[in-house]
Amino acid sequence: MASARGPFRVLVLNSVSELGLQRLPAGRYEVGKAVTEPDAVLVRSADMHGMEIPASVQAIARAGAGTNNIPVKAMSHRGVPVFNAPGANANAVKELVLAGMLMAARNLSGALRFVDTLEASAPDLDEQVENGKKAFAGFELAGQTLGVIGLGKVGCLVAHAAIQLGMNVLGHDPEITVDAAWSLPSQVRKAASVAEVLRGAQFVSLHVPLVDATRHLVNADNLRLMKPGAVLLNFSRDGVVDAAAVLRALDSGPLGRYVCDFPHGTILRHPKVVALPHLGASTREAEDNCAVMVADQLRDYLEHGNVANAVNFPAVTMARESNYRVGIANANVPNMVGQISTAMAQAGLNIHNMVNKSRGEMAYTLVDVDSPVGEDVLSAIRAIDGVLAVRYLPA
Repeated sequence: MASARGPFRVLVLNSVSELGLQRLPAGRYEVGKAVTEPDAVLVRSADMHGMEIPASVQAIARAGAGTNNIPVKAMSHRGVPVFNAPGANANAVKELVLAGMLMAARNLSGALRFVDTLEASAPDLDEQVENGKKAFAGFELAGQTLGVIGLGKVGCLVAHAAIQLGMNVLGHDPEITVDAAWSLPSQVRKAASVAEVLRGAQFVSLHVPLVDATRHLVNADNLRLMKPGAVLLNFSRDGVVDAAAVLRALDSGPLGRYVCDFPHGTILRHPKVVALPHLGASTREAEDNCAVMVADQLRDYLEHGNVANAVNFPAVTMARESNYRVGIANANVPNMVGQISTAMAQAGLNIHNMVNKSRGEMAYTLVDVDSPVGEDVLSAIRAIDGVLAVRYLPA
């Protein structure tokens, strides 16, 4: 295992943008797909659930937003933060949502399939085109109402773009952050519930993470509330929508189109479904942005213990005021800070600065002290009931 001075060993499980890898400087970092006993793992889409994650791993960084491919709960129990890149691919997803709305409104997928049936040498080609196009007449986006469920970075960008296209926007997010609220266009009308959005919008776009509370957020009970011919767009996660209920709503209910980024076997080739092969973040710019963001976060954690954008740790950042720093991940239980302070005081260490924050069941503490920390002190802290991981981070 590397010291805080490096060299750090980073295992890369997928092809990751070179711009991101360059943020981990050679000499201080050994980065590659063949690295053994890694200090950290850098991953995009590889499924880590069946992987034996080495005990040496101190952090995992996902070059993207979702972390469903990572055993986050198991890593929390080990005191290992899982970083992601929220918002780094937001513009790419926003543009794909706009494309999805246009494809649905103008029936472009059906029109393309029709054109594929035409024979270039047919003498009546022009006549076939003129007669066939009548089946694909659509409608314009301007004046329609878009419902946005989930007003994070992507949801806010989608709302803003829709307003610029002349659409009315109805938004719902019971857990909207202060930053998102500030960036949300004032023209967005707030909805009190998912049902209100489904009932009031011609287009509904989903932008929520897949957690227990959002699994089948759109389902048989609330799909019936949608307007006749309404369009549902899911560029969030497959499980947010009940696919079987969507099929029933397409066949016999109000739903006019389902546009998604997940070609689930249940919906594949349905004439009213536009399914894309998970293209949301598949742009050069998004891949670069995600890789750079998580590489910087990973480096700041490995070298300084700072935590930003970890899905299972609180955000903790403390400016260096000492050459001797200790980072401690622990269960969020009473008297933990007191026990840590006592262990240091008994060793004659003076605490120069300390930050402790919690998030759910997890807490994280950074401590700067005025003199070197011996292994006996680190062992004493590790022995405290509830301490999950201890890292010594000398400058």
